Amino acid sequence: MSCMTPAHASEPEASVGSSQHRGLLALLTAAAFLIFAQAFMIAPILPQLARAFHTTPETVGLAVPAYLVPYGAMTLVWGPLSDRIGRRAIILTSLAAFTVLTAATALADSTAAFLGLRLATALGASGVVPISLALIGDVFPYARRGKALGWLFGGMAGGTAVGSSAGALAEPAIGWPGLFLAAAGGALLLAVALAARVLPSTPRPATFPPLAAVAVGYRRLLHTARGRRTYPYVLLNAMLHSGIYTWLGLYLIQRFALGPVGVGLALLGYGIPGLLLGPVIGHLADRYGRARIIPAGVALAAACALLLATDSPLPAVVVIITALSLGYDMTQPPLGGIVTDLPGPRGQAMGLNVFALFTGFGLGSLAFQSLLTAGFTVALTAFGATALLAAGLAVPLFRAERAG
Repeated sequence: MSCMTPAHASEPEASVGSSQHRGLLALLTAAAFLIFAQAFMIAPILPQLARAFHTTPETVGLAVPAYLVPYGAMTLVWGPLSDRIGRRAIILTSLAAFTVLTAATALADSTAAFLGLRLATALGASGVVPISLALIGDVFPYARRGKALGWLFGGMAGGTAVGSSAGALAEPAIGWPGLFLAAAGGALLLAVALAARVLPSTPRPATFPPLAAVAVGYRRLLHTARGRRTYPYVLLNAMLHSGIYTWLGLYLIQRFALGPVGVGLALLGYGIPGLLLGPVIGHLADRYGRARIIPAGVALAAACALLLATDSPLPAVVVIITALSLGYDMTQPPLGGIVTDLPGPRGQAMGLNVFALFTGFGLGSLAFQSLLTAGFTVALTAFGATALLAAGLAVPLFRAERAG
């Protein structure tokens, strides 16, 4: 057994409404917003990046999995490390690395340099969001955790939306390097604010477990019934959403011949439901249980993918993209809430969750790209049908996740 004291053992009671925790939640949400914005601002500007580096959109599009997959893998390190040395140190160190490496990306002068810097940024940045999720698990009791997680996941969803739209809208004015410099500047301000006041220190264990005990901890998480249900589903859900979303910019360009501004405006709806309704969805999950919310969210995503495969007009596509975002907001935060309640060190549990999430993001992008040789209709239909099967599977899988 790990000699690390589980985070649950000394969990303080907190209220989402207290001023101290409102400030903490606001800054953590802003950090998640920014990290997701810079991760997804690349997708709609792949044609511009391809021209800048004298390559194809498909080649430079490898920057998406080159960021997402290492990001997910590194969380397996950050999670247990935060259980050892505390959440504050990891969040601040990771945010500092994100700031420096994002600024350095603006100097990339080749496809290889760009891909390498995206990979390095992923390794550095990957401690902020998962350890923020673990910190929320430390601070907020399970009965009120859904609302707090809703804010953080809302920030991620909002960052995804604004990043894509801002990337498409701002790139003609400031160029792709300007996008990365702006993200680095915002990260610097957040790092200073978090270091100055609101980021609390967390208790450290008296003794540190050996690496073998960390491996045992991951194995135990996957041996619990809830862990076996939840982690693979997190990966599958992430694959479905990322595969579709990563290539929506190219879909809009090919289908409707939109320019950068048109693509940015069409994608703006993605993330708005999470930004506006994230806490509400989290509260509903707390009150009525995750057993109802998760299958409904996946079914909504399935319907959206299948509708995108049809010849829908542009106004309808904009609405469908917004609804697709709502489907994600109804699934990933409730799944994250389940993970924060698993037994054992919470940083490790959350690290494994984000590993599954971002690995799914990267694999989904690659899987959808492999289907694009047959066209968007085939790719969207395949993803929609898979999501429909996943929605049916969620009913028995999460039947026990009711309110209480």
